[in-house]
Amino acid sequence: MTPRGILLDIEGTTTPIAFVYDVLFPFARSRVGEYLQHADLKALKHEHDNDLRQGQNPPPWSDKPVEYLQWLIDHDRKSTPLKSLQGEIWFEGFKRGELHGEVFQDVPRALRRWRQKDIDVRIFSSGSILAQRLLFSTTSSGDLTEFLNGYFDTTIGPKKDPASYRQIANAFGLPASEILFISDVTQELDAARQAGMQTLLCVRPGNHPQPPHDHPTVTSLDDVP
Repeated sequence: MTPRGILLDIEGTTTPIAFVYDVLFPFARSRVGEYLQHADLKALKHEHDNDLRQGQNPPPWSDKPVEYLQWLIDHDRKSTPLKSLQGEIWFEGFKRGELHGEVFQDVPRALRRWRQKDIDVRIFSSGSILAQRLLFSTTSSGDLTEFLNGYFDTTIGPKKDPASYRQIANAFGLPASEILFISDVTQELDAARQAGMQTLLCVRPGNHPQPPHDHPTVTSLDDVP
């Protein structure tokens, strides 16, 4: 079925994983101490307590939990308070011109093609909505946010939970069966398919290997009609 909506992951789908791990994460890691006033310390303390109960061995908690935040970044934790703080840090970096968004070359072409077909395109990423907007507004291909009709982050739910995709389909105002989700992670695709969405696995250079699966695969968004 030709989709009326397309939901895109960012890391490993529209954007190289190396940009996230080698540019964005180190940028935030080196600056978390300067932005603690923006952090949700109550939520972070709750997360730290859970880590202790689960035997994760996090750094000791303190009133200024810089080491714990850096530990979360090092473990690529899909933590909503962490992602919100990273968004604040990246906002300043993008505003000062220290950071610029990076996307694969086929992404602008695909977005323009889908716009011509009147397909509703939105983003679902573990990064905050603010960070998503910043990335797509500062690419070398220009501001791509004009092609995007919505953004979702972990405040709507985990990316591996089918309920998140049901809520997203409601936000689209479309039956889930008319939405195509493209991601580089099969567990996310499994969840989207359980919610009724169409799925495509995006295989890019540098992406993490995935377990055996039965999702259709593309290596470029040029391959998506």
